[in-house]
Amino acid sequence: MLETIIKASENFCAHQIRLPYELKDSASKERTLIAYIDIDKEDNTKHRVYLAANHKFVQRVTKIFLEEDESDEETLIDMMLETVNLIVGSAKVIAEELGKDQYTINTPHFLKIDTFNFEYDAIKILQVESDEMIIAIKELNE
Repeated sequence: MLETIIKASENFCAHQIRLPYELKDSASKERTLIAYIDIDKEDNTKHRVYLAANHKFVQRVTKIFLEEDESDEETLIDMMLETVNLIVGSAKVIAEELGKDQYTINTPHFLKIDTFNFEYDAIKILQVESDEMIIAIKELNE
């Protein structure tokens, strides 16, 4: 499942941000805007997908979609939630096309602005220039 979410994130970078990106295994300890969306797989397992991005990453996305150079915190939070929807929704379509990991997605939720300190089963970091977005998954049925 992480693979399709990473692919959707790469597509987001290629088609929306339009800048080169790099995948990494560890993130900086910078404060991030943290949101999540729960997904229900066909095998009745539940997973939580976390996306956490530093201020500059979310501001970059806000500039692309809303043409705002300096957004307030509420706008950045809304854009973080929309980014979760776009990426995980795209991953759902990719999974359906591949015929694996089929799932339904729930409503995204904003958690906090802080360092990412949640438990996870798998994680990747997508870096665009000095901006980072954490992608992490945790199974909830354990």
